Amino acid sequence: MVVIGIFLIGSILAVGNFYLHLHTLPERMAHKSQKFQFEIVAVLGLLALFTHNHLFWVIGLFLAMIDLPDFSSPLRRIAGSVEKMAGVEPEEDPTEMPVHAPATATRLSPLPARRMRRSRSPSRER
Repeated sequence: MVVIGIFLIGSILAVGNFYLHLHTLPERMAHKSQKFQFEIVAVLGLLALFTHNHLFWVIGLFLAMIDLPDFSSPLRRIAGSVEKMAGVEPEEDPTEMPVHAPATATRLSPLPARRMRRSRSPSRER
């Protein structure tokens, strides 16, 4: 009787683990994509989990499989070019590195590179 109880609890835990692993499949697929797409898929997954409406999960799965193109970068570049043509100073984008950064900020190493002195081998000493 104890063995059957342990087997029953183990099988319930295994099926529940499989269900939750399968349920998070769209989120794991969208994790490699853009942040906005990942957030939409995550919300659809939560809606599917709490409402038991499988349509949300299927939509999230399809959205995770599709790579959405990046529209913001070309539009940002077009807006910057139009501002230059109009003679307006372009606004600073907080997500990019500042254009007028000090010279020390672009250096990779704060210390100058040191040259190593060659040690003379005993055979070359005179």
